[in-house]
Amino acid sequence: MSFFFTALAAFFLLLMLFLFVWQSLPVWRQSGLAYVTGESWYFRQQEFGALAMIYGTLVVSLLALLLAAPVGIGAALFTAEILPRRWRLPVKAAVELLAGVPSVVYGLLGILFLRNWVYDGLQYLDLLSGDTLLTAGILLALMILPTVMTLSDDALRTVPAAQGRAARGLGLTRAETAIWVSLAQSWRGMVSALLLALGRVLGETIAVFLVVGRRDNALPESWLSLRPLVEAGQTLTSKLGGSEINIAYGDPLHWAAMVGLALLLLIVVAGITWLGNILMRRKEGESYASLH
Repeated sequence: MSFFFTALAAFFLLLMLFLFVWQSLPVWRQSGLAYVTGESWYFRQQEFGALAMIYGTLVVSLLALLLAAPVGIGAALFTAEILPRRWRLPVKAAVELLAGVPSVVYGLLGILFLRNWVYDGLQYLDLLSGDTLLTAGILLALMILPTVMTLSDDALRTVPAAQGRAARGLGLTRAETAIWVSLAQSWRGMVSALLLALGRVLGETIAVFLVVGRRDNALPESWLSLRPLVEAGQTLTSKLGGSEINIAYGDPLHWAAMVGLALLLLIVVAGITWLGNILMRRKEGESYASLH
């Protein structure tokens, strides 16, 4: 039965992939690789370049990981290494409840509070509004924090307690034991946690849609410039979640361009999620072998 449902899930994934490839063929025939590397998206002129949306997606995702990783891993270290056992499960359960909050609620909180804080805090940069790539990155960091924390805590818990006691017996402090024993042996699980969180970041739509500004063709003059972080932008998901998807339905080429964005997103998210699961299973296998 388990094999049947696994095969069924794989079938639907392959079916989606086939449909996206088939539906997006017109834009690939017209533009080829320029569809990915093109800097301009003007659907009324039949010009489709996804680079600005890819750039916005990468910037927002990296911001979210950079902000969530140290806090989430630090919280996991606290619950696994310092917090008394009787408090660990209640604290972890409370954090995991945050993962169940609908993304639209996060988006509304972003509109009510976060974008105003970003606008007021960075007013000296002469911002046009608080709807920026930075706002979207901060909001996504809050959304994936429970995922990073709970999976990192699980990875730390796979390290045998006997090794920690042995390290303490050799004179290492609690902090040194956490860094040189627990973190050193659970790094693969940490990477897996970040990859799975990245998969959620890349696929998040409504929360990003509400705070990112949705400005097309927002590419920096210099790739090392930080100015675009405090300006409105567009991501793959915010583009797909907007009204343009309805406009595109009557135009075969425009529709193919929109489906092409979904194809790019599907391939990236599926690849990252698969890699994260592979690392997690490998870590669990190593932990099981060490105990036997």
